[in-house]
Amino acid sequence: MLMKGIIDVGGGMRGIYTSGVYDCFIDKSVSFDYYLGVSAGSANLITYLANQRGRTKTFYVDYSFRKEYMSLKNMIKSGSFISVEYVFGALSNSDGENPLDYEAFSKTDAIFKVVATKASSGEPVYFSREDFSQNDYSVLKAACSIPGVCKPYPVKSELYYDGGVSDPIPVKKAFSDGCEKVVLVLTKPRQEYEKEQNFAKPLKYFLRDNPQIVSMVKSLPETYKEALSLVSTLEKEGKLLVIEPSDCLGLNTLTRNKELMEKLYQKGYDDAEKALEKEEFFNEVKNNDYTKRT
Repeated sequence: MLMKGIIDVGGGMRGIYTSGVYDCFIDKSVSFDYYLGVSAGSANLITYLANQRGRTKTFYVDYSFRKEYMSLKNMIKSGSFISVEYVFGALSNSDGENPLDYEAFSKTDAIFKVVATKASSGEPVYFSREDFSQNDYSVLKAACSIPGVCKPYPVKSELYYDGGVSDPIPVKKAFSDGCEKVVLVLTKPRQEYEKEQNFAKPLKYFLRDNPQIVSMVKSLPETYKEALSLVSTLEKEGKLLVIEPSDCLGLNTLTRNKELMEKLYQKGYDDAEKALEKEEFFNEVKNNDYTKRT
C-alpha cells in the first residue's frame, strides 16, 4: 500500500485555517502514515494525530488573546513576544488548562516529524516522535520560535529557531522519507509566499549574533519559489494535493481578530470537505489502517 503523508507549513495565526482542515478530517475519519509539521503546523498536526477535535481552534480564538500567550510584556520580560513556555507548557502539559492527549498521540503508529532551524548554522533539523515525552515539548517550542519574535529555544543543548526559516515547504523531505502521495496544507494562497520578506532588515538588529539566519530570511522568496516549482510538478504527476485558502482575509502571522479567525477556520473546514468530495486522491487515505486512532 502507498505511503501517504501530510505536511503543514504553519503560518502563525493563519494556522486557524488548518485547524478547520483537521477538524474536518477528524470528522471524516481521515488519517495518514506520515505527518510533517513546520512552525505552528507542527502543533496543529500533533493535536490532529492525538484526535483532539477543536483543541487547536481554542488556542487561536481564545488563548492567543491572553497577555501570557503573546504580548510586549512577554518581550520585555523574556525576550520573546510569544511565550512558547506558556503555549506548550502551562496550557499543554498534563496538568495544564488544555493538555495534549499524549497517550493518544503515543499510541499512534504514524511517522511524526517536526522541522526546526539550527541557530548556529541555519541548517534544518528534523525531529521525530522519539524526541518527545509527556510534558516535554521542547521540540515544538523550538520549531515555533520565530526569529525576531522569539528567542531561539534549546533542544539537547543546541539552540533552534522556527523551521520555516530553513525548510518552509518540506515537500522534498517527505518524498525522500518514502512518501508516495502527499497532502500539502498551506495557510495563504501559494503566490503570496514568493513576495519579499519586509521584516528582514529589522532582523539585523534582533539577530546580530546569528547573521546566517538573517541571510536565510532574506532569501525566503527564492526558497519558496523553488519549493513551489516542485509542488507544481508533483501536482501534475498526481503525487501531491494542495489545500490552500483562496484568501487570508487579512490575517497575517501575528494578527488577532476573532471574527476573521472564525471565518478562516470555517474556510479551512469547507476547503477540506470540498477536497474530500472531489479528489479521488483521498479515497486511498480514508480509514487508513497504518494510523490507529484512539
